[in-house]
Amino acid sequence: MTLNILLLEDVHASATPILAELPGANVMRLKHAPNAEELKHLLADVQVLGLRSRTMLTPDILAAAPRLLAVGAYCTGTNNIDLREAVSRGVAVFNGPFSNTRSVAELVIGHAIHLLRRIPERHAAARRGQWLKDARGSNEIRGKTLGIVGYGKIGTQTGLLAEAIGMRVIFHDIEARLPLGNARPAGSLEVMLQDADVVTLHVPQTERTRDLIDATRLAQMKPDAALINLARGHAVDIDALGAALRRGHLRGAAIDVFPVEPASGAELFESPLRELDNVILTPHVGGSTAEAQANLGIEVSEKLRDYLMRGAVNGSVNLPELPAAPLRSPTRLMHLHHDRPGVMSRLNGVLAAAGLNVSQLHLETAGGIGVARVDLSAPLDAATLTAVQKVDGTVRAFTTLAKVNS
Repeated sequence: MTLNILLLEDVHASATPILAELPGANVMRLKHAPNAEELKHLLADVQVLGLRSRTMLTPDILAAAPRLLAVGAYCTGTNNIDLREAVSRGVAVFNGPFSNTRSVAELVIGHAIHLLRRIPERHAAARRGQWLKDARGSNEIRGKTLGIVGYGKIGTQTGLLAEAIGMRVIFHDIEARLPLGNARPAGSLEVMLQDADVVTLHVPQTERTRDLIDATRLAQMKPDAALINLARGHAVDIDALGAALRRGHLRGAAIDVFPVEPASGAELFESPLRELDNVILTPHVGGSTAEAQANLGIEVSEKLRDYLMRGAVNGSVNLPELPAAPLRSPTRLMHLHHDRPGVMSRLNGVLAAAGLNVSQLHLETAGGIGVARVDLSAPLDAATLTAVQKVDGTVRAFTTLAKVNS
């Protein structure tokens, strides 16, 4: 059986060797992000899809991919994928939340140094022929306070790097977090904003974080502070930020993500911040280093491999976790189903009718979906697999690729 694997947007070459080792693998690569019509055509016979942030997986595109089992998002965010539609079709989605952590954290520190030294406006002036050689408004980063909004993987790494160069670190998160190093939680977001010389955002894209930093929050920031956003474009009210910068309330800003971004380099980038000298604008490259992309290629591909080979659900963004387990029987069945009474009973009935004994079963449920990994005493023939797929409540059923002792 051929396993068609499609990698889009020039996913790093480190992904290919891992996926190519899957039984029957046929790995196809494209450098661009296909438009909707091209993508529908490409996905007609694809079981595994790898993409980055520019490819959109909407309900109608997923509907055009009847054989799709898994999607690998070779990036951190998955806002370009309709996760609810994917899970309703039994498509597992995996991303790489750890691989670009260091790259993003390093860029935050670099931006913080440049903003406190007022490098952006001096750079802009020099390009116009002006020579702004003075020390006014230029500060060392040592001894300054970094305020981190969102103290997760990237936030904690950023805090450790900041401390290493002499910064004081405070943070705000909606969940209780264990402080690393000498970092301390702020009493509230307002308190943190009032105390920080540099504020950096590391929050997910949710309705709660939409316009998290608006005109009111910007006014709460310390005068002459700087704002850095390498998280999500909708987290900052760009018009309000522009107004705060123009009236001189903030020293400057570094923005890597935007509410609306060009789909490709051929499109014009529009933003009211383009005209401001004290803003660093970058095209969503916070995690775009060779090291991060290589790590993403490995991390995401290993998750896809483990899911397809052994039914391990490790770090999926839309399925419950299912840890790896050794295969001791001839066949391993993966059964994704609606989490409601009777489904497992009906599944067992079909297996029993086919004379198959269950030697091991692991079931996890979350968010209305159940994932059952069932090891069977004998191989599953095509007729029985079809019967399993027709069990009331089934979303997706397939056998993994691993064999006993493989």
